[in-house]
Amino acid sequence: MRILLIEDDRELNQILAYQLRKEGFTVDICEDGEDALYYMKQNAYELILLDRMLPHIDGLTLLKKLRQQGSNIPVIILTALGEIDDRVTGLDSGADDYLVKPFDFEELMARIRCINRRPRQWEESSTLSFSDITYFPGSHKLHGPLGNCTLSKREGALMDFFIHNPEQVLPRETILLRIWGPEGEVEDGNLDNYIHFIRRRLSSVSESVLIKTIRGIGYQLEEKESCQ
Repeated sequence: MRILLIEDDRELNQILAYQLRKEGFTVDICEDGEDALYYMKQNAYELILLDRMLPHIDGLTLLKKLRQQGSNIPVIILTALGEIDDRVTGLDSGADDYLVKPFDFEELMARIRCINRRPRQWEESSTLSFSDITYFPGSHKLHGPLGNCTLSKREGALMDFFIHNPEQVLPRETILLRIWGPEGEVEDGNLDNYIHFIRRRLSSVSESVLIKTIRGIGYQLEEKESCQ
């Protein structure tokens, strides 16, 4: 699991990151809201640990932006603000859980395990849309203004992942882990082949959407109008 830890207390940030990495998680850390926006745009995360009181952009504003963009990434708020009104505000803003400082690391781990046991909402979506394309996971159908086509199971999993993380740079390692799994036996070149396949699918249904190669990193789903 890849986690984004957003906490402005540098000591706590370092301690939590160390403990989480010992548990086997991949952890990116940042200390203010502006950096957090950059990280969220550049990477695909499976969990965000979010402090409420951050420099530049506060935690609740970040959370609301995330939800307004349609993201269902689980978010646990970590904060010293523990009054009932604070908890209600945090949960109503889109948090999945709310943990008041100081807390024991084992309690945080228990809450992470709880979130991991929940069905992923994005996996249950009947339709997924980005720009002028729509993907139907149940039937593996991709629709656009130029027509429609059927994707293979692996192509569909890739399309699903890209549409859930639009305009984000997805590292090759993250894609391989998500689509083929940690035990999957796959050669690195197989990913390039599948990207080639779904690019052909996209071009057959839309002139507006493409998958851009980010050299040395991975790939990004975006609209052609936004390309530089």
